[in-house]
This record gives sequence, C-alpha cells and structure tokens, in this order.
Amino acid sequence: MHTSTNKAPFPLILVASTLALLWGCESSVETGVVDDLEPDPVVLDIPMAYINRPIPVDEDGVRITDDVLMPQTFMPGAVLYLKDRAASTAAEIDITSQAWPEGALYDVKDVSASYDGERLVFAMRAPEIEDADEEDQPKWNIWEYDIPSATLRRVINDDIQAEVGHDVSPRYLPGVERRIVFASTRQTRSRAVLLDDNKPQFSALDDSRNEESFVLHAMDNDGTNIEQLTYNQSHDFQPTLLPDGRIFYSRWDRMTGNNQLSFYAVDPYGMHQTLEYGYHSQDTGTDDSEAFFVRPQQLPDGRIFGILRNRVSTEYGGDMVAIDYENYISASTPVYNVAGTSGQESVSVLPINTDDSLSANGIFHSSSPLFDGTGRMIVSWSRCRVINPTNNLPASCTEEFLADPTIVPADPLYGIYIYNSAERTQQPVLLPIEGRMLVEPLLLIPRTADNLIPPPVANVDYDATLADEGLGSLHIKSVYDFDGTDSIGIEGIRDPANWATTPPPARFLRLVKAVSIPSDEVLDFPNTAFGRSAANGMREILGYVPIEPDGSVMAKVPADVAFTFDIVSAQGKRIFPRHNNWLQLRPGEQRDCNGCHTRASEMPHGRIAAEAPSANPGAPTSDAPFPNTDPNTLSLVQMGETMAQAYARIVGVRTPSVDLVYDDDWTDPAVQAKQPSFAYSYADLLTGSPTSPGCGTGASPWSAQCRVTIHYVDHIQPLWDLSRPDDPVAPTVDNQCTSCHTNVDAMAAAMVPAAQLDLRAEPSPDQQAHFVGYRELLFNDVEQEIVNGALVDRLVEVVDANGDPVYQRDADGNLILDGNGDPIPVPPVTVPVQASMSTNGAGNSNRFFNVFTNAGATVDHRGFLTDAELKLIAEWIDLGAQYYNNPFAVPVN
Repeated sequence: MHTSTNKAPFPLILVASTLALLWGCESSVETGVVDDLEPDPVVLDIPMAYINRPIPVDEDGVRITDDVLMPQTFMPGAVLYLKDRAASTAAEIDITSQAWPEGALYDVKDVSASYDGERLVFAMRAPEIEDADEEDQPKWNIWEYDIPSATLRRVINDDIQAEVGHDVSPRYLPGVERRIVFASTRQTRSRAVLLDDNKPQFSALDDSRNEESFVLHAMDNDGTNIEQLTYNQSHDFQPTLLPDGRIFYSRWDRMTGNNQLSFYAVDPYGMHQTLEYGYHSQDTGTDDSEAFFVRPQQLPDGRIFGILRNRVSTEYGGDMVAIDYENYISASTPVYNVAGTSGQESVSVLPINTDDSLSANGIFHSSSPLFDGTGRMIVSWSRCRVINPTNNLPASCTEEFLADPTIVPADPLYGIYIYNSAERTQQPVLLPIEGRMLVEPLLLIPRTADNLIPPPVANVDYDATLADEGLGSLHIKSVYDFDGTDSIGIEGIRDPANWATTPPPARFLRLVKAVSIPSDEVLDFPNTAFGRSAANGMREILGYVPIEPDGSVMAKVPADVAFTFDIVSAQGKRIFPRHNNWLQLRPGEQRDCNGCHTRASEMPHGRIAAEAPSANPGAPTSDAPFPNTDPNTLSLVQMGETMAQAYARIVGVRTPSVDLVYDDDWTDPAVQAKQPSFAYSYADLLTGSPTSPGCGTGASPWSAQCRVTIHYVDHIQPLWDLSRPDDPVAPTVDNQCTSCHTNVDAMAAAMVPAAQLDLRAEPSPDQQAHFVGYRELLFNDVEQEIVNGALVDRLVEVVDANGDPVYQRDADGNLILDGNGDPIPVPPVTVPVQASMSTNGAGNSNRFFNVFTNAGATVDHRGFLTDAELKLIAEWIDLGAQYYNNPFAVPVN
C-alpha cells in the first residue's frame, strides 16, 4: 500500500501579496538564478502546485528530445511541490518524494486538480530498476494527493493491477464519485476481446507498430471499475473536460498513411465519439511548419487552449494558442453556416516560435487558466537564451545573436509567472533556476464543475437489446453524400423504375476490424507476414450488410473494437476509397453519419452538428411507400426517413452476414419484376472457409465474435492448387491453375509459365518466406524464356523508336567507342511484367480479374473460378493482400 501522511495541510486563505513583473525585460548575460524583472503586488494568495525537474540530458550532457507521441518517456529527477500560496516566499512541501527512498530519481507529470481545489491527481513513475530490461521497468501510475489530510496515495493500490500498463494524463470527471479519466496502455477491454478471439492478452502496438497504444480509460477514485472508453489503434491521450461534460482529447490517426494529431470528444461512457477539431491543422506552426497541440485545457470562455509546438523538441515548449472548436473544425474551416477565417489564435502578447527554433520573445512550456474572472493564466515560461561566444556563458537573445547562424542555443530557463495578456504584464511567482525546469504550474482555485452527463438509458441513442449482445448500430444516411453534396442523384437512384438503366453501384457495406499487433516480447514474428505492404496492418472482416437503394445503410456492429468499412459492389469489390479512420461503438450505442468524404476533404465531417445537412432527402411523405417500392412490405415509412431507417423500424436493424446475400426488398412487382437474388457464400468454397464459429453455422446466428481471417497460404493459394475438371463425371481436361501457371510441364521439362505467371506453392527465390505465387501476383517481374532447356530471364536489345540500336554515351552525350572505334551498344535488358494484383484493392487489380469476367480479355478464363472464389480473392485484396491476417498464425522459428 502506498499511503503517507503529512501533518501540515495548507489552508485556503486569500491575502494580498507583492509580486509583479513587466513583460519583455532582459539581462545581457545570465548565470545561476537570474531574472531582473520588477515585482507588482497583484497575485491571488492561494495554494499552487508545480513540478521542478532537471533539464533532461543524456550521459554526454546533450539535451534529450521530448516527443509528443511518446507519452511513456521517462525523464527522472522531477519533484512535485505544493506551496501554500503563489509566492516565492511561501512555504512549500515536496509531496512526491515521500513515496520513494531518499535520493531516488523518479518522474512525475500531468498534474491536474479537482473542481473543489482540494486534491491533486497526477502521473508518477518509480525509479528505474538497475540492469532490468525495458519491459520489466516500472510503469507510469496514477497518484492522488489530498490537501486537507496531506495524504499521498497511488490510486490503484494493488501492485500487480497497477503495473498492467502505463497510466498517464489523469483528469477528474464531474460528479460526487470523483471518477478519473486517464490515458493508458492497459487496454482493459481490448485485452478481453483478444481472449474471445482465442489469443493471449497483450497491449496492442500503435498503427506504426513502434509503441503500445495509449487509449482512454476511466476508473473510480479507489482504482476500481476500470473501463476502457476508446479503441483507437494509435494514441488517444491528453484528455480534458468540456463544459458540457464530454471528454476532449488528442487522437493520433495513423491508419494507412495518415499521420494526424487531432482533437476528438467522447462522453464519459465512451459513446458519441466525434472529430472536433484539427485534422487539417498541423501546418499552423511558425512559417507553416508542422505543429502539435499539447496539454489541452478548457478556458473560462469555453474555448480550448494548449501549447502549440514541434512534435519532437529540445526546447520543450511553444506558443499558447486558443481554438474555437465550437465554430471551427480546423484552423481555416468553420462549421456549416458559420463565417470566419481562423479557428485558432495565439493568446501570447508577443510572437512566439513553435518550430523549436530560437524564439526572440521566449517560449512557453505549460500554462493553466486561473478561473478567477480576470482572464489571467499561470505559465511556465523561458526567455530566449544563447551561448555568448565571447565568454561561453548563457546570454539573453539579441538581434545580433539571432542573426548569427553559428550561434548555439543555451538551455531553456523555465520559471513560473502570472500572465495577463489584457494588461500585457507577466508577474513572477518562482524565478527560474539554472539547469532546472519549473513547469506545469497550477493554482488550486475552486471552480464550478462541468456538466455531469448521466449514464445511457434506452432511448434513441441506446439499445439495451444490442448492448446485451455486445453490439451497437451504425446508420449512414447515404454513401452517395460527399460532404453534403448528392454525388449521384439519390432520388433517382432509389427508384426501382430506374434500375434497368441505372442500377445502384453501392450494394454492400463491408465491416472491417483492426487486428491487434503484439510487441516482440509477446510474439516475435517476421515483417514478411504482412506481405507486399505493411501499410494496412492486418485486418479481419466482421460481415456485410446490404446498402439500401438510396445509399443508406443501418447495420449491427460489434462493440468495443476498432473498425472501419468499405463500400463494395455486387461482386464484393471496394468501389470507393478506403475509409482511413478507425471508428468505435460501445455496447448499445446507436451512431448516425451523414455520408462520406475523402481523406483530403477539408469540409466539416465526422461531427454531424458541424456538417451540411444530409444530401439524402428521405421519404417524401409519411404512411406511403417510397416511389415504385413494394406497398405490401415496406409501406409505412415516415417523412424524412432514409430507406435504412424505414427498414430498421419495420423489419429490424440488419444483421451482418459473411456472405454476399442480396434479395430485392424494395421493387414493387406491379411496376416491374424484382431484381434477381444472389448469394456468394463461403460454404460454396471447396478450399475451406476463413470464418470463425461466431460467424454462424447451421442454426447458429452471426454474433459479435464473428471474424473472417484470410491468409494467403491457407485460403488463396489453395485456389490455384485446386483440381478443376471440366466435367466431374468424365473429365477431359483439368483447369487447375498450377497445371499451366508453373515452371515445368507434365514431363518435368522446363516451361514458361502461362502468361508469365507462376502460381506454385513453393518458397520464392526472391523471398523464402513467401510462396512463388504470392510474389508473382503482387510484385513486378520480368519475362522468362527457355534457353538450352533452362528457364532464364528474357533479354532484348535496346532500340529507339525507329528500331535502331541505342549506343552508350558518356556524361557529355558523346558516343563511347570500342577498341576498333565502333560505338558500343547499350547492353540487352530484361522485359518487365506488370504485377497482376495491387494492394490498393480489387478495383486496381483488373489485370487479374478481367480474364475471369471480360469476354474481350486476351485470355478468356470465364467460368474457371466461381463467384464465391472471386469474391474471396476480391475481399482479400481489398484488405491489403496480406500474407497473413493473424500474427499468431505466422510460423515462427
């Protein structure tokens, strides 16, 4: 148990004090504790917390970089202090060192206070264990200090439970229970889902597969009832509270080429997750450089502010910037029907650099509003300093120094000040100390609690029946809605009378789940397991549901997993770009989306209240069917309902299936014949199904535990090896793929593989971990030919457009001559063969599919593969054409 008591609690007393400081004064040379700014007598006299830490340096004395995306970084030597008032002469106590042996070097950060100002909560990590491996070192834990009783305790008392993962960035939630939200790598619920998937429990790596992901959790003040709130595959961290009671936090979107740090919001139960601000705002630093917000906090006026700085910094700070998240969704994009040009502004009096360069007006490490009605802040600020080359001592920046490209920055010198931008003053509280950083100052002013959001109950946003099944539901109003614009003519495409000439292109929604990737300590598997590209990680399919004719879709979705979706054709091929953000639903949650957007879109999206109204007009009237739809089945629609809403209300929310199953539920047979039904089923495969038991077999229904896990080795390669007699009774020929697409004939003589495509299930000479067939399908190759009975790369002479030889030339363009004075031909070259498939998806793999579907193709293979087999291949390619989609299925030596 980690509890200790100090017998001198600090009273909350307000008295006058005399500290003041005018902004911008300088000294030319600095040594030791130096600050020459003048005092001013206007500071509230209340308790203050702050951290005193050394400048982090390595064993050679070089400053260690601080990376925003490495929340677990350990910089030992920090101490959390509490002063009885915000004055340099006030009594103070070290409230954290009591937890450790004398002289121990621990770390502490992320200090926050309760609404009543009587408790501090923060992250603290124990000292390093000498000679222990990194995985055996202590984790970051959440600690609390109770000011009235002067008691320090670790919130999670149990040693084993406390060390399950790194816990950082704690904040008190509103309510008498004093629940705490925090970021953690413990991934509590995600670990339980791994057990359901017959995998060991572990904390998954982020999408870049470098570090374990931090995601949001909440727990009671005694460390019990830990609940995972978010399910991003990269970091969800740095939470703060909004006045409406939602949790506002930073999310690292890292999926498939993304690398965005944006602000999201979620309620205290993990529901109603929305993109709030900043997805396209990372070029807002100095000179349009990349910049990241750290330590977001709520301002008294409702805006959010934080320190805008370089991602990787050796100055450890940047500018104080406020964002108007209510009226903007990015720096230059207002929400729908709001005019404006900028969603964020500096709250600093003078310009501050954010790109980690020398900033003439200093730099801010951290700040916190006073919430006293004055608009003031308490800040950690360092003046600009360089090493004076004449005496090798720190000196304040001058124009001459800043203009010198050889000048060397000095260590920052962070002190603590009361900052008043309205009066352009900066009052000293604690003067800086050479070699130390006084950071994360916090005045313990009691303030009104934010709104308390009650637990979800059965209403329009919550379905108790779905919750019991571990499901939520997703409603997209129309996949043809792009940023509020009707991209197809929704009213026309939803009318069955038009389908003979203009059938709906979007037929199914494919639900796709992220596959958690373990660290090397859990499972050390080779990178070749990802196949041609690791950009998409590993993925599984959760199922398909039909998209209604107006482009709307409502589907049951497994809760508590990171998922995305594809819009696919009747053949199961993705027809829109990949959705490049992970979504989540909590049990019972019902989520609405307007439509789609591209990755490059800067229109408001991901937050319905910020977007243009839906482009889908919905039903034109109530108690009547949509035009030309069946009046006997789906007639009692309500005005404004999408087809998916009407179907869900009358029939029920659609349950996914792992098969592509289509029945025309909408056409009025009195108008025209219903569209033909079809089903492309895994049950029709002769090579085995990639489904788990939860996907439904026989009388067993589809469930939240359904997983479709496709491996090239187990599910795609067997298609090429399958015997395919032209007649099952009296075969005359076997259309087995590898009977032609191989390197030897029936007599074991070398042969050129048909279409220069070798599909053998043998280790490739290019990469022993992959079959030849996989490499031939997905990597560019060269033509081969038989020479003297051997299969060799084909070489051809290099000729120009007229067919004449091309000769070698030197750097000046002159011909290179041989000993006889004749020009030397360019050596023969190989003939390239384009890969048949692309990891960009089935729609970019027409060189493969055309031979099975197009009568005009050079080779006519129509009928060689079944519809179910082509569907399996298409969905595997759409997932990213991975060699394996489960790391625990990978052979490990």
